[in-house]
Amino acid sequence: MKLIHCADLHLDARMESGLSKEKAIERRLELLRTFTRMVEQAEKDSVEAILLCGDLFDARTISSRARNCVLDAISLHPQIIFYYLQGNHDQNGFLNELSNLPENLRVFGSDWTSYEQGEVTITGAEFSEKTSEDLLEQLTLREDKINIVMLHAMATEYGSQETGEGISLRVLRGKHITYLALGHIHGFRMERLDEEGVWCYCGCLEGRGFDECGEKGYVELTVDSGKIIPRFVPFAQRLFHKVLVDITGLWTQEEIQRSVCEALTGISKQDMVKVVLTGRVDIEAEKDINWIQKWLEEDYYLLRIKDETTLAFSPEDYQYDVSLKGEFVRLVLASELSENEKEEVLRKGLCAVMLAGKG
Repeated sequence: MKLIHCADLHLDARMESGLSKEKAIERRLELLRTFTRMVEQAEKDSVEAILLCGDLFDARTISSRARNCVLDAISLHPQIIFYYLQGNHDQNGFLNELSNLPENLRVFGSDWTSYEQGEVTITGAEFSEKTSEDLLEQLTLREDKINIVMLHAMATEYGSQETGEGISLRVLRGKHITYLALGHIHGFRMERLDEEGVWCYCGCLEGRGFDECGEKGYVELTVDSGKIIPRFVPFAQRLFHKVLVDITGLWTQEEIQRSVCEALTGISKQDMVKVVLTGRVDIEAEKDINWIQKWLEEDYYLLRIKDETTLAFSPEDYQYDVSLKGEFVRLVLASELSENEKEEVLRKGLCAVMLAGKG
């Protein structure tokens, strides 16, 4: 028996951060297509159930396109049972608009609800700020069953009872959970819960920004001989990458560009890339991030360049220098600017002074 554990699809998310209007629209459609591709792949792999562990949608207001896309995917695959547990972003927007649930759609409420599918029992509850730790204490599972528990929340050792933002792994230990299917965190993570089971964040199907870099996908669960065997399946159409490039000691624009190109080796041209320049750079070194941006941006779906280098000189060396540069450095160091602001003013000011001197 095979199942899929997925979560945090955030369908209908605006996707406007750093993207043009046209690409934001395209990415919203790609998120929908990744969902339908996953369902099609589930059919090919003879998957019997898909666990949707929260934040299927991004907000309460759902477009007819997104709603119909999900309903069609469910109704066109009656051989797959869909278990839908709402997350903090879903807010009943999808379910409230359904006069009748598809026969192969199972939902959960604020109390524990269990479903039997083959040799597996699937139990879940929708967690919210109003949910007390008592709900976790009330969970009762049969020891002789393969138990999957679905939740959407931050999992910590002791929970966050004061803020209602977390669930306590400590409370869930010893309750005969074979696999704790979690949503809320957008990166894959799996760890041992106790001797009987594991807890797992499957992550999201598609990243939505540079805070969600790396492989994204779902977890395939194979039930065999009374055990659950999890396997992470990368499935995103595009990935986000944050690439650090240390340009310490480089002097020319060509050297810097070659260093950036080497760091980008192996990254798909269909992906989204943020290049962060780091290291200590001489004040007279050529470094034009706008030129690098223009030079590379057509090679990737999205490219951003950020300069986090520092100056490879000591401003104190100029404090007693009887020159225009020395006077400029002294004025900046004596100002009330922050350290970062001082460095930026020094960088630009000294470059201007040097250019004026060459003229």
